[in-house]
Amino acid sequence: MRIYTKTGDKGETSLAGGTRVKKDDFRLEAYGTIDELNSYLGMIRNLSKNQEDLDLLAFIQNKLFNIGVLLATEDQKKNKKTLKYDITKKDIEFIENSIDMFSNNLPTLKNFVIPTGNEMISWCNISRTVCRRAERRIVAIENAHENYKNILIFINRLSDLLFVMGRKFAKDFNVDEILWNNDL
Repeated sequence: MRIYTKTGDKGETSLAGGTRVKKDDFRLEAYGTIDELNSYLGMIRNLSKNQEDLDLLAFIQNKLFNIGVLLATEDQKKNKKTLKYDITKKDIEFIENSIDMFSNNLPTLKNFVIPTGNEMISWCNISRTVCRRAERRIVAIENAHENYKNILIFINRLSDLLFVMGRKFAKDFNVDEILWNNDL
């Protein structure tokens, strides 16, 4: 089977369900940004050594594929095939519990943190900002179409988790967090 189909050569592609849309459609922007985020998380996963971190990242990457399916699917209320991909309150709670677990072992934050320190911290912060962009793209779909409440909550919590993971890696690698100096 060939990987190229030539069906997108004129700047269009198909959503799950067959509707043809322009490649700059807000829905494609949303799930394309989710795909980009997933790739950055793959880099963090490649560099991680801790099994709990690897398991958490695997969970997140799989959920991001689920989100991509949901964003690419038209009218999910009528599409029973996508029910198995839904983001649940349990998924959101898993992310929240991970945030709490990491946060409990970190010093209290008293200022903004500059997103630097080492490669892992930087990858976490790059991922966090791409996650925030994905959230904005999903809101554009939310405003125009269906209800993605749990997806939006999951992505919002994920950006928080990525921030906390960056702080966790600073602690793990004994790297001093660089705080924003608002006097400069």
